[in-house]
Amino acid sequence: MIRPAFEGDERLGMPPRETWDAAQHAAAAAMLAGPRKAIVGPFKPLLHSPELTQCLQQTGAYLRFNTGLDPRLTELVILMVAAHWGQPVEWAIHHPIALAAGVREDTAAAIARGADPPGLDREQRVLYRLVSQLLATHAVDDAHYAEALTCFGEKGLMDLVAQCGYYSQLAMVMNVARTAAP
Repeated sequence: MIRPAFEGDERLGMPPRETWDAAQHAAAAAMLAGPRKAIVGPFKPLLHSPELTQCLQQTGAYLRFNTGLDPRLTELVILMVAAHWGQPVEWAIHHPIALAAGVREDTAAAIARGADPPGLDREQRVLYRLVSQLLATHAVDDAHYAEALTCFGEKGLMDLVAQCGYYSQLAMVMNVARTAAP
């Protein structure tokens, strides 16, 4: 588990169902019918803005389930972002998924500690360097860009960068809302 970036009680939870308007009902129905099959984590406070919820859940469904990238790479990105933002909900949800997708436990543990993970294969190493640099400096140098482009192609590279941004956005939502870890 990672150290949370915040302390204190949840301050923006899911709006009570009896207060939902038509847009909130539609956003909830879309999540329940989609690949998540539930309203979890960041989507609870996001329901206060149902139009944003709809856009983000569709983007997230693509970035998590439909990029064509190996799920262990997607989950590695998510763990790195969760650790970077000190986001315990993202970590709690995705840690077991990452392990099931093939991310090694010692890799996840190192990421949680902020250490370089051992035993990465070539794709994971390239991804780790790219995402680490992007999160630390908000940019990527030519060498890391070229390495990632060679490894993942243009589409894969853009999808990985978008995963970083998307999960960072969700982490910020939950850190502001102080969403409780499951």
